[in-house]
Amino acid sequence: MIRFDSVTKTFPGGTTAVGGLTLEAPTGRITVFVGPSGCGKTTSLRMINRMIEPTSGTITIDGVDTGSMNPDELRRGIGYVIQHAGLFPHRTILDNVMTVPRLLGSDKAATRSRAMELLEVVGLDPDLARRYPAQLSGGQQQRVGVARALAADPPVMLMDEPFSAVDPVVREQLQDEFLRLQDELGKTIVFVTHDIDEAVKLGDQIAVLRVGGTLAQLDTPERLLRDPHDDFVADFVGRDRGYRGLAFQKAPRLPLLDEPTVRVGDSAGRLREVAAGEPWVLALDEEGRPQGWVRVEAVRDTLDRTLLHRGGTVGREGGTLRAALDAALSSPTGKGVIADADGRFVGTVRAQDVLAQIERQQPPVEEGVG
Repeated sequence: MIRFDSVTKTFPGGTTAVGGLTLEAPTGRITVFVGPSGCGKTTSLRMINRMIEPTSGTITIDGVDTGSMNPDELRRGIGYVIQHAGLFPHRTILDNVMTVPRLLGSDKAATRSRAMELLEVVGLDPDLARRYPAQLSGGQQQRVGVARALAADPPVMLMDEPFSAVDPVVREQLQDEFLRLQDELGKTIVFVTHDIDEAVKLGDQIAVLRVGGTLAQLDTPERLLRDPHDDFVADFVGRDRGYRGLAFQKAPRLPLLDEPTVRVGDSAGRLREVAAGEPWVLALDEEGRPQGWVRVEAVRDTLDRTLLHRGGTVGREGGTLRAALDAALSSPTGKGVIADADGRFVGTVRAQDVLAQIERQQPPVEEGVG
């Protein structure tokens, strides 16, 4: 557990970046710091590994005051991931990952073997090990940064906007991979972001900070969205927080519709027969996985992939109400595509049926954690 007790940081010139911060980051959980520019998110994070020294107050890790520890030893026991990965440009990817274990005196052969394993763990091709950072994409570099932070198997990881420098698609992939890794490893993580959607997706608890580094609210994502403590938190979380909150409500057995389907490669005649006068029909691949909707009148000969409408999202059977509603709202037909755990199509759902379930399932407001 990481604990801040009345921690302040005042820089020369009198600017207070952090003002009396008190909170706990539980062991094995992800605590996310969010807030506007100037709220002390990064300063608070960097005081944990003493890259910035607190002006007053104490920070403890598992009951040990970090101020009493040797700074270099403290940092070697904490994984640290930043924007743009912060890799050494003159070292290969493998050597970058091996850096901290080698500094700690680990056997070179064992460290090399573990570094290769970690590259696979974070979803990188082992063939990239001999390349240099400039030869990798931004998303690949961020994965290397995570692998390097994990190399010494630290119990604590600090992550300062690690995914903000990549495009939205890669960012979502990195977030999903990060959650998968955390589910396996159970690290104590403090994560800084300016993006409330990222905070809600990744955090077990979220600390919203005000300008000047004071705590506005510490809560689970569900309670933060449902019951912001004041106008500042409500404005920061955003006006669509009710919709975001649906991501924490599991969809019950929704009334799924039997949907006529075709396969890519089917003839125009087959499409018209299946559609039975409807303007759109759903296309599946050979394994029964949704590929997109197709407008029947657009197919003159056979259905090829260039004619597929791919704008609609796909909800999961037993997934969240938000995913089911989004699938319906983003579909050109108003019917959301639902797939099973293997990605195979099981039916469609209408937005009004999801909304009816939302009305029946509104949970009571719970008390906060801080």
